[in-house]
Amino acid sequence: MPAYSQQLARSLSVRENILITLSAVTPASSVFIISPTVLGAAGGAAVAVFLIAAVAACFVSLCYAELSATYPIAGGEYSWAARLLGKSAGFATFLLTMITGVLIIAVIALGTGAYLGVVWSGLSGKWIGAAVIVVTAGIAMLNIRANAWITGIALSIEILAVTVLAVLGFAHSERGPSAFVHAQTIDSGQLSTVSIGALAALVPVALFAYNGYGQAVYYVEETKNAVKSIGKIILICLGVTVAVEVIPVAAVVLGAPNMQDLLGADAPINYLLTTRGGTIVNEIVSLGIAIAIINGVIAIVLQISRLLFSSARDRSWPGPIDDVLGSVHPTLRTPVAATLVVGVVAALAAAFVPMKVLITATGAAVVLVYLTVAIAALRLRRGGAVSRGYRMPLWPLPPLIVIAMMLYVVYRTLSDNWEQVAFAVSIMVVGALYYRIYLHPRRGDRWTLPDPVHES
Repeated sequence: MPAYSQQLARSLSVRENILITLSAVTPASSVFIISPTVLGAAGGAAVAVFLIAAVAACFVSLCYAELSATYPIAGGEYSWAARLLGKSAGFATFLLTMITGVLIIAVIALGTGAYLGVVWSGLSGKWIGAAVIVVTAGIAMLNIRANAWITGIALSIEILAVTVLAVLGFAHSERGPSAFVHAQTIDSGQLSTVSIGALAALVPVALFAYNGYGQAVYYVEETKNAVKSIGKIILICLGVTVAVEVIPVAAVVLGAPNMQDLLGADAPINYLLTTRGGTIVNEIVSLGIAIAIINGVIAIVLQISRLLFSSARDRSWPGPIDDVLGSVHPTLRTPVAATLVVGVVAALAAAFVPMKVLITATGAAVVLVYLTVAIAALRLRRGGAVSRGYRMPLWPLPPLIVIAMMLYVVYRTLSDNWEQVAFAVSIMVVGALYYRIYLHPRRGDRWTLPDPVHES
């Protein structure tokens, strides 16, 4: 079968891919935005919850690593699903990742104002989020190496902000490591014990905080020696993400002056920064987190624009649209048109779609994508495909564990917020129908799914 042609510039080193991927994860923003939810519900045991989620994420990362090495294609998850689970499943996965990816950009960008507002109240509000998307989309149109260094510099600021938090916590330690398994929450203004079942329900939240390490595959066609290095890149990104998120959470638990005040605070992380470092330190670190969020928007725009580019290259749309979205700028060697579309749509979503709708639309997407990836990884070796570049240990155990975990998360989500699952499933159903109605009758020249780009 013919292979895709090399349209994107294969210029990224392993280090540069890691910089962009970690920027998309934005581990520091997870510490400030997601970890307070776990802290408030689990107290010191939030550290144990994050460590359990890290073990679960390891199994997910193994699936991503082997699939990425076997099919090093910029389309990522949908490329694997289409080849291993059927083309209808592939387009359903594409539509889910595409729509939720654009909306996630809006959600993240809207968080910028909350931290810029700490420094200057006039910078809060949804229009700040929309403006951030417009600016970052412009940056994302630059060549991929320029973006690697821009995101890398911002990532260093992000990690510095988290380091300040960790140092303040550890330097003012009030309790020992036994606090990491002491599960408490605030009930009627008093500390109360949390059950094992309630802690288990928080693991998916912590797992979501790590999400993004597998997105290194979106830059695989721009990475040198990608087949041999992509698996390693994904595993390194997960390891760094876990360290950058778990260490500061542990520092907060150990260094908080009072656990009841910490768990009762509206912003637990800022509570520690203010009590241990003062208002100025809190403002400086909050500015660093705003930079981290902006950096994450750049990286995710890069990802989703390559996803859209890949869909057009696979001839998913009417011819003129495919020709535009599947084009690469002759000098920058980036999908400028696809990047522009992603930026405009995300900015409109940030400006006009209520946050509650954005959260509902994106809530269950990661779970269904992980489930699809695990099923594809389980199908990979059974389908006669030859895994290359990376082979996960203990196969088929990792994908089986991920499938079991994701089914449990779906069950929990259906019980607590069924609308999120219903929305994500509806998107996939629409995607499968689109393939059957539009693409399948034109299968002679659409969705022929060539082999990955041959590396020179």
